[in-house]
Amino acid sequence: MSKQRALVLGGAGFVGSHLCDRLVAQGWEVYAMDNLQTGRLQNIAHLRRHSRFAFVEHDVCEPFHMPAERIYNLACPASPPHYQADPVKTTLTSVLGALHALKLATRCGARVFQASTSEVYGDPEVHPQPETYRGAVNPIGPRACYDEGKRCAESLMMDFARSRGVEVRIARIFNTYGPRMDPDDGRIVSNFITQALRGEELTVYGDGTQTRSFCYVDDLIDGIVSLMEHPTFAEPVNLGNPEEFTVLDLAELVRELVSSHSPVTFRPLPPDDPKMRRPITQRATDLLGFAPKVPLRAGLARTIEYFEAQLDAEEKRQSATALIDKRGRAPSSVRARRTVNGSASR
Repeated sequence: MSKQRALVLGGAGFVGSHLCDRLVAQGWEVYAMDNLQTGRLQNIAHLRRHSRFAFVEHDVCEPFHMPAERIYNLACPASPPHYQADPVKTTLTSVLGALHALKLATRCGARVFQASTSEVYGDPEVHPQPETYRGAVNPIGPRACYDEGKRCAESLMMDFARSRGVEVRIARIFNTYGPRMDPDDGRIVSNFITQALRGEELTVYGDGTQTRSFCYVDDLIDGIVSLMEHPTFAEPVNLGNPEEFTVLDLAELVRELVSSHSPVTFRPLPPDDPKMRRPITQRATDLLGFAPKVPLRAGLARTIEYFEAQLDAEEKRQSATALIDKRGRAPSSVRARRTVNGSASR
């Protein structure tokens, strides 16, 4: 089909902003919708002047009317500190966001992509995890707002596909990392990098033997775009890197790449935190030719470079603020810098 309009819900978020980049580069007219609860305008600042990009501030818990040929639903806080801060809102964002996306698709004949999650597998009793595994989720635990919200969103997608003929695509996304992660979002990669760069202890929850699989964001976007454009397949597809690392493996690699001597400190494992996480990605390989290309070491190096720039910018902002507080006014150079930064990220 000729490329037309794509609506990206959660388009100012970490993954959403990278998706917007890719779609604009492919020739789509892209609308990024975000309520900025966890999304950041700085993630899309470079796109704001592009003729085929527009940002819409809106909460997907409320209905929206924006005709598009492709609707990508990535609207939901994804890190435990963020989604547990307001668990009721998290559940509603997952469920109502999916419902409103599907209703819009029904009206305008769009195809809908649902960003689901490996968390639908819970603390798995099957390892590694295939799409046929139904999971071991605690429906009343502190993570249920996210886990069950995403499971319900998948249910809505399949019911709209079966009963109303909406074309849906569902990806179960495993741990993803890369530039534009919020340094303070509480995820394992961002935690370790920021702690190492600040010379702080690296916090490991549990004994560090639990495992994760880390996919660089560019590889994930390859999979998302390819899945959306698959002509027929509607069932869930795992997207992630099938290589498996322990939490201590990751901590040691981050310390090495940062040249950090920060010690590791251990804290109790949070309730329902998965002990093992690794996707079986054969379905994605067979359907899409999906194969992650960026090794963990290379992807972490790029992510560390981004975080270093973010932390350096924050230190400069704090220094400027301290200088203003001390003198009662900003020097002209500081005032000029604040004006430039403000125009890009307000």
